[in-house]
Amino acid sequence: MRCGEGASGAASPDKATDMAIDQATVRKIASLARIAITDDEAAAMEGELNGILGWVEQLGEVDVTGVEPMTAVIPNTLRLRDDVVDADPLTGGNRRDDILANAPEPQHGFFGVPKVIE
Repeated sequence: MRCGEGASGAASPDKATDMAIDQATVRKIASLARIAITDDEAAAMEGELNGILGWVEQLGEVDVTGVEPMTAVIPNTLRLRDDVVDADPLTGGNRRDDILANAPEPQHGFFGVPKVIE
């Protein structure tokens, strides 16, 4: 039994019209993707894309109440470093005076910049 077909093997009328792709749409998609296709390839692709959309419609009918969303199939944990202030004496904190020594116009412990909005 194919996607979108009932037990008798015939396509369900409501399934066929929900999300159908015709050859013009296949050609448009191929054009947007900069893929050259022949008429035979467009016809074959029409059937394949309609089959994929049929599967997507079937997935939309699955009852997922009570199922938590997942971001991955396996559990992932981020490996983070400890947040240590002044871990590196060259790039750590407490260097404000050294940094502001290079500023053309420091103001109250910050870089002074000209006003750009009236």
